[in-house]
Amino acid sequence: MSELAVENTPGVAAPAHEAARGQVIRITEQGELIAAIVPPAIAAMLERLSPDDLTELLEDFADAAAAREARASIEAGEPVIPWEEVKAEVGLS
Repeated sequence: MSELAVENTPGVAAPAHEAARGQVIRITEQGELIAAIVPPAIAAMLERLSPDDLTELLEDFADAAAAREARASIEAGEPVIPWEEVKAEVGLS
């Protein structure tokens, strides 16, 4: 882990204080996300995770987001494909 003192890097002070208030600050280079400044509580949690735990957590986030999107589409009245049809399409029946 590296540390960057705000008092030594004035350009980072305002974004760092935003992160301290709960915001996630995206740092980009030529429009591409290269890093982020996150709230201290999130950083503390992430630092305790092993690389495998972090990968699993990110997969869990993706699964949860997909589930929320699926529920929202069902609630919006979009057509649902029956499970038997899905199985047949992928050769599981």
